[in-house]
Amino acid sequence: MSVNAVAHLNFHGQARAALEFYQSVFGGQITIATYADFGMPAGMPGATNVVFGQVVADNGFRVMAYDVPGPDAPVAAGAPTTRRENGTTITAEPFFLSVRGDTVEEVGALWKLLAEDATVIEEFAGAQWTPGFGMLRDRFGVTWILDVAVDYTQP
Repeated sequence: MSVNAVAHLNFHGQARAALEFYQSVFGGQITIATYADFGMPAGMPGATNVVFGQVVADNGFRVMAYDVPGPDAPVAAGAPTTRRENGTTITAEPFFLSVRGDTVEEVGALWKLLAEDATVIEEFAGAQWTPGFGMLRDRFGVTWILDVAVDYTQP
């Protein structure tokens, strides 16, 4: 299983739940922290409700998540969709994340897990040059493109 893009996504108050969900999908180690974990006084705005973290799967696949709490969290129409914080670019709208597996069975299992409570945007019909799968928007609004690696040297 490989990943073609990794994003640091703003989950608008759902980063903790998203990270736990992605750990259940991809496995591996999960790290979740708040500003308070790094010594910010608990009484300061955002100290306990700014959540950030990542899931690092055993194969190196990485999903990162970030929350921006408060009334300014939703992106206003026409507003910039990315911002910088502590040297990291955070997007308020999901990137397309692309995952490629080596077999139909491997990608099928991943598709099934990601598709729970998701919106299927497109399912790719199987053909000689692509064994199928497709694109879905998961329960957290992240769009995933899944496909299967193809050996183009075979007839």
